Amino acid sequence: MAKLDDATRSIVEQLLQRIERNAHQIHQQAIEIAKREAEIVKRDAEINWRDAKIEKLTFEMAQLKRVQFGVKSERLNVDQQHLFEEAVSADLAAIEAELDELKASAVPTTQASSEKSKPKRAALPANLPRVERHHEPENTMCGCSCELKRIGEDVSEKLDYEPGQFTVERHVRGKWACLHCKTLIQAPVAAEVIDKGIPTSGLLAHVLVAKHADHLPLYRQEAIFGRAGLAIPRSTLAAWVGVCGVRLQPLADALKRHVLNCQVVHADETPVAMLAPGKGKTHRAYLWAYAAGVFEQTKAVVYDFQPGRSGEHARNFLGNWRGSLVCDDYGGYKACFAGGVTEVGCMAHARRKFMDLLLANQNSLAQTALDLMGQLYGIERRVKDESADKRLQVRQSESAAIADQLHRWLKAQRQRVPDGTASAKAMDYCLKRWVALTRFIEDGNLPIDNNHDEQQIRPWATGRKNWLFAGSLMAGQRAAAITSLIQSAKLNGLDPYMYLSDVLTRLPTHKASDIDLLMPHIWKPASWECG
Repeated sequence: MAKLDDATRSIVEQLLQRIERNAHQIHQQAIEIAKREAEIVKRDAEINWRDAKIEKLTFEMAQLKRVQFGVKSERLNVDQQHLFEEAVSADLAAIEAELDELKASAVPTTQASSEKSKPKRAALPANLPRVERHHEPENTMCGCSCELKRIGEDVSEKLDYEPGQFTVERHVRGKWACLHCKTLIQAPVAAEVIDKGIPTSGLLAHVLVAKHADHLPLYRQEAIFGRAGLAIPRSTLAAWVGVCGVRLQPLADALKRHVLNCQVVHADETPVAMLAPGKGKTHRAYLWAYAAGVFEQTKAVVYDFQPGRSGEHARNFLGNWRGSLVCDDYGGYKACFAGGVTEVGCMAHARRKFMDLLLANQNSLAQTALDLMGQLYGIERRVKDESADKRLQVRQSESAAIADQLHRWLKAQRQRVPDGTASAKAMDYCLKRWVALTRFIEDGNLPIDNNHDEQQIRPWATGRKNWLFAGSLMAGQRAAAITSLIQSAKLNGLDPYMYLSDVLTRLPTHKASDIDLLMPHIWKPASWECG
């Protein structure tokens, strides 16, 4: 009976082990099935997103083409029509570039179809000076130990430009073959921002800087290039700008991330006219500027072009950021403060109101307020290059007493000034925002005003005198992205042409995971990195 019990026990144990193994296998299979289902759901979501994006871009392209054909019926003067045509051409090129990327990620494009879709380009003028650049293999010994023979070459030409003169880069790629094993080798074609396009990165950088830093519309650049020997059609220039805008957008997005990594951010906005297609009129859009705090190590500014001034645009840009926002008293920021952002006021705005009073009627009250504010600014000029701790120490020991004197004076004088007067409004502005206006005294990293950000908006105020309006929302957003990189390069003491030229050269082969290396405040020329 005991032996029977042992045998039964052994059988039971074996059955239990088998059940446990089966359960484990079933569990593992369930995990694999769940993973595959999750991958399928993710892939389906990506396909649906890509299809929706393609449909949206295709619809936008059809709309733009209708606008393009109807542009001559717009009630615009000649210069305005030129600007509008440039914007539409650039928008179309940008959409085509995005569509190409989306379709390439879905179905690889065959060589035959890509060649069929691209028209044959006319040769560059023979009178332009040529510079030959040879691309040959480093080793002409075949793997079979035979010497390779040069049997021909491929030549491609790129158009380059230095102020006042075009040159042509002739890229000669030799063909080398092994007669024994029939091996053929050739230096690969370098990747370009504009695939198979004629412009060098230098020419593209020149067009972008001239348009977005020097405020030269493309129709004026066309005339300048014509005097240099080759009048590049503005439609071609616009297409280049559109494609570059798409390629540079990831850098602008990364730059935004760097700005929002700062604890202190400046914010300001300015109106920009934007054309309403089909009406021949413009309506008011807004350009928002978000700059890293003036005392932050990161020197950068990001522009955000939006169709209006709603505070929703500021909330969308800032997202989950919770730092100190330096701004004026515009109500659009109030929801951000309610959500946890710390408000930092602008003493320059408060000072400006008293300055207006003084200039209008030599107001003695205004002079007293200006004198006290001037003392605060005198201290700031003295400590601007000091450490945050040193600034805080000086502000606590000197600025706090002056601010307290100003506050007591404002409250006393406000009781004597009738409501509704300009003097009352100037005082109320200060008293209602006093905590925000004097927050800099409690933190050495905070600035006294928002002048740093107002300086970043100045290029747009200068530019709109030349380009008059943004041709479309897409054109405004593209300009915002490109100008963010140019202005940030300037803040870091860089030549924007040298910076963009190098970035556009490296971008086609640059790893997305290393995008931070191309940020203006981090970027180093390739020659430095090699050294």
